[in-house]
Amino acid sequence: MAWETVIGLEIHAQLSTKSKMFSRASTQFGAAPNAQACAVDIALPGVLPVANKGAVERAIRFGLAVGGTINRRSVFARKNYFYPDLPKGYQISQYELPIVQGGAVNIVLKDGERTVHLTRAHLEEDAGKSLHEDFHGMSGIDLNRAGTPLLEIVSEPDMHSSEEAVAYAKAVHTLVRWIDICDGNMQEGSFRCDANVSVHRPGAPLGTRREIKNLNSFRFLQQAIDYEAKWQIATLEDGGRIHQATVLFDPDSGETRAMRSKEDAHDYRYFPDPDLLPLVVSEETVAKIRKDLPELPEERRRRYMAACGLSAYDSSILTTDLTLATYFENVAMHSLKDGEALAHADYKLCANWVINEVAAKLNEENLPPSKIGVSSATLGHILRRVREDMINARTAKDLFSEFWSDARKTSYVRQGGSPEKVDEKIESGGLRQVTDSSALEAIVDQVIAANPKSVEEYRSGREKAFNALVGQAMKATRGKGNPAQINEILKRKLSG
Repeated sequence: MAWETVIGLEIHAQLSTKSKMFSRASTQFGAAPNAQACAVDIALPGVLPVANKGAVERAIRFGLAVGGTINRRSVFARKNYFYPDLPKGYQISQYELPIVQGGAVNIVLKDGERTVHLTRAHLEEDAGKSLHEDFHGMSGIDLNRAGTPLLEIVSEPDMHSSEEAVAYAKAVHTLVRWIDICDGNMQEGSFRCDANVSVHRPGAPLGTRREIKNLNSFRFLQQAIDYEAKWQIATLEDGGRIHQATVLFDPDSGETRAMRSKEDAHDYRYFPDPDLLPLVVSEETVAKIRKDLPELPEERRRRYMAACGLSAYDSSILTTDLTLATYFENVAMHSLKDGEALAHADYKLCANWVINEVAAKLNEENLPPSKIGVSSATLGHILRRVREDMINARTAKDLFSEFWSDARKTSYVRQGGSPEKVDEKIESGGLRQVTDSSALEAIVDQVIAANPKSVEEYRSGREKAFNALVGQAMKATRGKGNPAQINEILKRKLSG
């Protein structure tokens, strides 16, 4: 009988405030150890915490974006445990009354869509960091991160594969950046995942879960879940038992290993923090934050599918980042001919370029969308000239690459190209597409006469031979022939 994997994620998103959750110390990344730890962060006697208003507003912003309930009254609690990088001996978090309850996130998979429900999203402070390198066998403590504001986003155990878990984590990662509450920098620890994994036979009660801590990349998240599920299944099939535990993932070995037995909530002795009053949020505050929310990724994805005729896949790629989505819309606008509206095929052309050329360049050079090397006006104008049959796709790619190279020379301080430069290069470089039918027919006749073997192969059913003949014709036009016309003429002459 098969096994079923059950997965729930706890995502820690560092909120994009300039100061910490309960103090005025800076949250800037990269400072010298302990340079940004004030009296509140290191728990000197007599200090009192004060909640960060900006962090509260960001939590509300997230709750509204996922359709959760914003509790008008929530409570900060002390979560008690001992660890060297936790100066107070407890962490200020939320337990029974979090600021956000419920909500849901939709994810797109190859075989359709899923909905992952949320249990809660609550505010808390981060702990410090233990350092175990370059200390001559000793460990050091850096408290710069202590007190950094976090939003812990807890899902229901709605996922059943690592693919679903990664899709959900990516959707949340997109959302927190889209609504500007977290920079999502996983290398700096701004976005971290804990995965709760268990296995059971279909129809049987849920199995014992083990929690994989601090996964800071989507690849590690997938590898860790896959290994953990296989390990639990093998253990049970060998007659063993799964014990509730906290485990770590070793990227080098690709394995998980137990760190400590897993505590239950009562082990932390949660109780309301006596130094912090209950957090009360007014209706006016919630209404203002709701009004300021942008169009959300899910809403925009569905708009692209309905209004632009794009596929679910293309729409999901374009809405992974707000800058990329806005760029796509601007490219489409700038590709318009005078007084026209774009058809679905035209939106598809723009989407293909943004996904296959722009996004590919960003990935190749490891750049964020804010560093796109060609302006939307320039790319839109290039595509307008393609749609007008002034240039072909090959020439368009050459222009795009040239303008991107110009931006690289300035370290992307400036974007390469402009609509004026596009037209200037088309004229000065003699790049106009050859569309004269008689000229193209003469070239096709020459190609057919010079390549009898390819002609014979095509007529005997080998389609690749046709592509070779098209290539020869394009070469004869120095890449400026209209491919559609050449295809039509060649097929007509070969069939005759």
